[in-house]
Amino acid sequence: MKRIVWMGIGVAIGVIAFRKVSQAQSSLGPEGMNRAVGRLADSVYDFADAVRAGMRERETDLRTALGIESAEVVRR
Repeated sequence: MKRIVWMGIGVAIGVIAFRKVSQAQSSLGPEGMNRAVGRLADSVYDFADAVRAGMRERETDLRTALGIESAEVVRR
């Protein structure tokens, strides 16, 4: 189920990005296009950063609720 949700989010971001780039390409010159793509990339990065922060916060809440002392996850 998680994979379907994340795939849906990825598809939505891809469609939005494609539409924004298409609009910018038809209305802007090369310099403006570079700025528009840079802003779009920054927006995607900010969105991903917000998602990561939310995931970290939720994990901390869950660990606190379960009484798990260490916030560090041991990866093998």
